[in-house]
Amino acid sequence: MKSKIRWLYVVLGILIFICLGTVYSWSIFRKPLEKALSLNSTQSGLPFITFLAFYSFLMPFGGRLISKYSPRIVLIIGGILVGLGWLGASFSKNIFSLIITYGAIAGSGVGIAYGVPIGVISKWFPDKKGLALGILLSGFGMSPFVTAPIAKKLIDIYGVFNAFKLLGIAFLIVLIILSLPFKFPKETQKIQTDDSFYLTPKEMLKNKTFYILWVCFAIATFVGLMIIGITGPVGEELIGISSTKIAFYVSLFSIFNGIGRPTFGYLSDKLQASKVILLSYTLIFIAALSMLLFNQGNIFIFVFSFIIFWMNFGGWLSIAPALTSKFFGAKYYSENYGIVFTAYGIGAILGNLTSGLAKDLFGSYKFVSYPILVLTLIGIILSRFLNKPSKI
Repeated sequence: MKSKIRWLYVVLGILIFICLGTVYSWSIFRKPLEKALSLNSTQSGLPFITFLAFYSFLMPFGGRLISKYSPRIVLIIGGILVGLGWLGASFSKNIFSLIITYGAIAGSGVGIAYGVPIGVISKWFPDKKGLALGILLSGFGMSPFVTAPIAKKLIDIYGVFNAFKLLGIAFLIVLIILSLPFKFPKETQKIQTDDSFYLTPKEMLKNKTFYILWVCFAIATFVGLMIIGITGPVGEELIGISSTKIAFYVSLFSIFNGIGRPTFGYLSDKLQASKVILLSYTLIFIAALSMLLFNQGNIFIFVFSFIIFWMNFGGWLSIAPALTSKFFGAKYYSENYGIVFTAYGIGAILGNLTSGLAKDLFGSYKFVSYPILVLTLIGIILSRFLNKPSKI
């Protein structure tokens, strides 16, 4: 019976993450907002950057809330903020109000809510943590498969600001309802595993393994979130894909984002950390080289490289939590992963600023390939020093 119950939490978590992961459909909103508010490429990326920053930096706070209150309460708080943020964005008259509503408020909601399904599932699946988390997180990665076409349709019919309003109302209702069943397993329900090794957050911060993992995660999110944020503009401007068709490609890429999560989660359970990271970074390096070949009408190379980018970014959203648990134990997992996840925020800020500046300064997003190539090489070198720490 408990086996069926724990898989129910995975299904509910996937649905929650589909709602929360709508941020990955931002490229669908970007061009309409540039026209509506007269924004340049750097400015139109600011709400997205702000959202991801608040999402990341509120994760440790969300982890502490989970340790004090029930998962249900924390999820409801996060869901309310997400809905209100999207609703508030619908009334925005300038970029600053959009940054506050969509970026800060909705981003904070996702940061608070995001860790709850992960924390609950990690305790229900101590025996298959990487696989279970990978399947769970596929909902976040595949969100644009569902939400990008919906958002595109709403924008076309009602306009970009009414699209924010309708999605905000939907998220507010759905997230509260889906939050209600969530709870941690009772001690008698837990599957017996060896949880004797663990590091507290303070002990983790004293260990070099944390900093190597943090930098490797930051590099992966720098690349992944930068690519996700410019997928629409790259397809339209460099390849010549129409705005209608680009929504299809965003949905396609999101499928591989989702596939990357259980795939790399499974590999994280089975292989050494350095081998999993080497595989991911090698694929990213190939995709960045392919991006240098982008030309008008060259859809095949565009699809090939962006599938790899999206899949590996999704993979890292399984690699990082799985390795956090493997290296630092389960006892303080929610707090520890919240700290590790701050790398996501740094990657989001630097990655999206880099892409905006590349476009505004050099006239093309193609130039983002060069920092990606350099950073992946740095990540490969660092990953060779990743080892499970000893208890301090």
